Amino acid sequence: MQLNKNIKLILNYFLGPILFLFLLHAIYHQLLQKSNWRESLYQIGLAVTGKDQWKIWIVFLLMLVNWGIEAAKWKISMAPVQQIRFWRAYRATLTGTTMASFTPNRTGEYLGRILYVEEGKRLQSISLTIVCSLSQLIITMIMGCAGIFYLQWYLDSHPVVGNIPMQLVLNVLLAIVIIAIVVLAILYFRLVWLVKLIYWFRLPEKYLAYVKFLEALDAKVLLRILSLSFLRYAVFIAQYYFMFSVFAVSISRLEAFGSVAVIFLIMAIVPTFTVLTELGLRWEAAIQVVQIFSINTVGIFAASFGIWLINLVIPALAGSLLILGIKLFKK
Repeated sequence: MQLNKNIKLILNYFLGPILFLFLLHAIYHQLLQKSNWRESLYQIGLAVTGKDQWKIWIVFLLMLVNWGIEAAKWKISMAPVQQIRFWRAYRATLTGTTMASFTPNRTGEYLGRILYVEEGKRLQSISLTIVCSLSQLIITMIMGCAGIFYLQWYLDSHPVVGNIPMQLVLNVLLAIVIIAIVVLAILYFRLVWLVKLIYWFRLPEKYLAYVKFLEALDAKVLLRILSLSFLRYAVFIAQYYFMFSVFAVSISRLEAFGSVAVIFLIMAIVPTFTVLTELGLRWEAAIQVVQIFSINTVGIFAASFGIWLINLVIPALAGSLLILGIKLFKK
């Protein structure tokens, strides 16, 4: 009994700090694997103390807005199961970011959020949380298609820059994404079909308990969640545009949208093991796409690293400390 009590004590009071230290250690080793990390950090240091530092602060404030929108989405989707206050939903999204740091394609995000859900309702909340992720994925793919169309037009209009391999990759990617959008949109607006399938195949009642709350999400609620996902996407684009400006990556607003939309699309469909290893994919995608418009690869590296640091690392570290306020085991 004493051993069991000690284990619970460690999990309740030391799990957060342990995750915090582990994240710092993992970030450090992740940076060492990148050849340009020192130069990127140097560029960020100059930007923070330079005349454009106000843009860095705007990006940081937009990060708070970004996770606030995600918290609002989760709060709305969770209404059929539990009424959650906005601040509690905000903390849940940050804790979810912490858990996502150690899992493939951010799947641990669900585990982090359900810690803020009442006992007995946690498994049911998973299906509703997936709805939030699905809405963001749909917006990412739709905007990604728009970005591909823009890049194709740009490459056709600039034969010096354009090349056949890039055009071929964009065409294949576009075909795959359009099919995915159709399938995901049908699934998103027909969530009730999942409940009907369980009845149809006469699956055990326990599976019905996990998805029956999806029936409460009518088209009006789903459109509201989708609208918030679009607003969050717009925040992402604005953050990248400010970061490109800070690090002298000379591209227009439309070019920033087209390139970032394709970068997000690549990150959404290419599997990543953890948020930390996502840094390599983010850098590589940014270089390959943004260099179509700008040859300032160091600035592109620095902007991508800054976004990763502000949007993912800082919230993940904050979420690891918020775990201290959760009693994982009461009995």
